[in-house]
Amino acid sequence: MQTTFTDEQLRDADTREANGILRTCVHCGFCTATCPTFLLLGDELDSPRGRIYLIKDMLENGRPATAEVVQHIDRCLSCLSCMTTCPSGVHYMHLIDHARRHVEETFERPLPEKAIRRVLAAILPRVGLFRLAVLGAWAARPLARFIPGNSALSQRLRAMLSLAPRTVPSPSAVERPGTHRAAGERRFRVALLAGCAQQVLAPEINEATIRLLTRLGVEVVVPKAAGCCGALVHHLGMHDPAIASVKRNVAAWTAELEGEGLDAIVINASGCGTTVKDYGFMLREDPAWAGKAAKVASLAKDITEVLEMVGYAPTRTPPPLRVTYHSACSMQHGQKLTTLPKALLKKAGFAVADVPEGHICCGSAGTYNLLQPEIAGRLRERKRGNIARTRPDVVATGNIGCITQLSARNAAEGGAPVIHSVLLLDWMAGGPVPAALAAHPALSQLGLTHAGLAEPA
Repeated sequence: MQTTFTDEQLRDADTREANGILRTCVHCGFCTATCPTFLLLGDELDSPRGRIYLIKDMLENGRPATAEVVQHIDRCLSCLSCMTTCPSGVHYMHLIDHARRHVEETFERPLPEKAIRRVLAAILPRVGLFRLAVLGAWAARPLARFIPGNSALSQRLRAMLSLAPRTVPSPSAVERPGTHRAAGERRFRVALLAGCAQQVLAPEINEATIRLLTRLGVEVVVPKAAGCCGALVHHLGMHDPAIASVKRNVAAWTAELEGEGLDAIVINASGCGTTVKDYGFMLREDPAWAGKAAKVASLAKDITEVLEMVGYAPTRTPPPLRVTYHSACSMQHGQKLTTLPKALLKKAGFAVADVPEGHICCGSAGTYNLLQPEIAGRLRERKRGNIARTRPDVVATGNIGCITQLSARNAAEGGAPVIHSVLLLDWMAGGPVPAALAAHPALSQLGLTHAGLAEPA
């Protein structure tokens, strides 16, 4: 694709990057075949190729974003399926992130929409505030059907309440910063990104991660200063808060590196992993931070990568459960981890099924299911239908957003529980039965019981 940016425009690092990405695109349209929004809406401007044209025109002419451009950019899930499909290697992720920042800086959104985005950006990355918000949504959930009208605001409020969990877990001991000692001789030392929303919605994921790693001879440290990875605000186009989160985490993990050292930085939410692995790019132009960020990014590993590194081995034979593996977009398209998570589940002894149309997003996509509930709902039902075709006893995945999206109403309707893969891997390596399995009516005949996690060292 030809571009006409001026020399003055190209002095800006992000514009230079966008220029290079745009020039890589050859208009082939392969991306349209795997784009969820084009699949649903059939509008060229809701495909990656269409959005690329809109972004090019907006950036080249240095004009503020228009309402039409914003509508089509906002509808993008950032699922990155287009990057997997693209034969030319167009780095669409960096381009759409830059476009979202431009939108945030140049477009005046209607007040209700602006308020919702600000509230989400303020609450979701902060564990304490998010726990209070979830408790409030849990209490108000029965009122969702009484919200009047079909405006965008009404739809979003109903979506927020419908996604609230039916039970709110108590705070876990692993939320507290500290060190979890390896069982026996220490073979590796890693830092764990405890995350933000995941701590509130599913603390058992971090519990299982720590329990499994320490059993395998890995010391796990949860640094005091580390927090939200920055992905949520980054994908809302809020550049400065995102960079602040990135620098805070880089500083926290660099301190551990320069202290007792780290063999890896473990991330068990694939959406966060995609962002942390991009820290080197995000701080590439900052001389004080570029080297540290690149080092952190090189050490960032999904939990499945770390389990392969340390030599995961099961100690139990699983019961006859049908496990369907749902690969989060950030796992398969963002981090390019396609076979390893399934290989570990198979190594644990499970028969693993793939989801038909597995490359198509479930509609979670960070805050997408809150801000674009109609499209997200259609994608969720499509995904649920495809999952149901595999007749699973349990659905395993590696991202809290997908778990939340696919679990909504699922258990109440008799659907298979949706849990993190690490819960199954921990169980087969000596950990407790995942609570969602022990409590599921269809599995009660197996006599499964659940045990908790001891206090950390």
